[in-house]
Amino acid sequence: MDSAARHPSATKPRPLERDRIRELLRREEERLNQRTIGSKVLFERARQSLTGGVGSSYQSREPWPIYVSRGDGAYVWDVDGNRYIDYHNGFGSMVQGHAHPVISEAVARRLPLGTHFGAATEDGVWVAEELKRRFGLPQWRYTNSGTEATMDAIRIARAFTRRDAVLKMVGSFHGHHDYVMVSIGMGYNQLGDRENYASTPYGAGIPKPSVDMTVPLPFNDADAMERRIERLVAEGRPPACLIMEAVLMNLGVILPKPGYLERVREITRKYGILWIVDEVKTGLQVATGGATELYGLEPDLVTLAKALGGGLPSGAIGGTDEVMEVVRNGSVFQVGTYNGNPLVMAAARASLEGVLTPEVYLHLRKLNDRLIAGLENITAEFGLPGYAVGINSKGVYTFSSVEIVDYETFKANQDAELNQLAWLYNMNRGIFMTPGREEEWTLSVRHTDADVDQYVAVFREMARDLKS
Repeated sequence: MDSAARHPSATKPRPLERDRIRELLRREEERLNQRTIGSKVLFERARQSLTGGVGSSYQSREPWPIYVSRGDGAYVWDVDGNRYIDYHNGFGSMVQGHAHPVISEAVARRLPLGTHFGAATEDGVWVAEELKRRFGLPQWRYTNSGTEATMDAIRIARAFTRRDAVLKMVGSFHGHHDYVMVSIGMGYNQLGDRENYASTPYGAGIPKPSVDMTVPLPFNDADAMERRIERLVAEGRPPACLIMEAVLMNLGVILPKPGYLERVREITRKYGILWIVDEVKTGLQVATGGATELYGLEPDLVTLAKALGGGLPSGAIGGTDEVMEVVRNGSVFQVGTYNGNPLVMAAARASLEGVLTPEVYLHLRKLNDRLIAGLENITAEFGLPGYAVGINSKGVYTFSSVEIVDYETFKANQDAELNQLAWLYNMNRGIFMTPGREEEWTLSVRHTDADVDQYVAVFREMARDLKS
């Protein structure tokens, strides 16, 4: 399998001083605040009209968010003029790098020809043909985001199976529509019985009937999943679908255990449950055909977004002929004014045709292996409680001496202070990272060995300071 992974060292880590961590947190927080006064000024202006000063709650940060002015290749600049090597990459969307000339030229050619018609274009047909080739699913439809893609995929599954209940992995994120904003961000003490996780809303405004229709499951435990399905069937609630990532991506990076995904496919087929593989965060980022290709999967439906549009808002749903018949025959109204927008399709075609080629994934794998090896060497040298894990363009350093295999182990072994400290060290030393998350990175095709070495050097500086 084309991936790179590491596991916790057998060497017992040396304990870190919590007072030292907090001292460094205060120092680095003050340093970042001093470096981003322009963002502070813009935040004061933005909050007067833009709720919270940002366009999405995931862009928020205390005491103010970092506002970005431009990007080029593997780099971004904030409004204060600070340059960063971009490991954030638009929450994983920009695996192509910023302002890639192949994509920029395609968009520039499309602009004077018209940017929206509400009608299909030849580029849209080409992209569907290419996605069919890469993912092995014959039928495709477009959306404008990952949220729309997962929402429509679930509706298609319900129409096909004539069932209502939805299965998902506890803690996993699949967009912000009601049926998947369930059992995310729960505390470890809130989880309860592993084989009977509660369905809880992720924030306010989500109707209880919607929440109750979605059933959370533990990742990497096919036996527990089957037992839960058996109980649902006995209750007269056979599930319509299981929506899941093959590699959990919003809990750092959690790889599937050997044989787990094969068992999931067997179980879903046994009970007539459609398997939706959510590739919003992995599709076109970890291989030409995403995790579907890497792991040799045979899903009923696949959802894409993020990297598909080359920086423009996009999404897609792929499915088997049999399942997508409910869309073709009009049973399901899969609609959207901007679906297959010509500007987005021009960008997507240029990206698939001229950027995200098979050779690129060899480059990404080489970089990721180099990055993980560097972090692992520092872990051993300084006796840190953690390990690195990755899969081609994606990776994470997990501050835990216990291997994270699911949401329970993730919550039980989280170290929020170390995560925040690592983020601050990176931001203050020219490494742009996702705010308020596990230290997940996304490499782009424009990153170089030198960019990777800079990330490793920052990590070494933090490790040294923690141990001094």
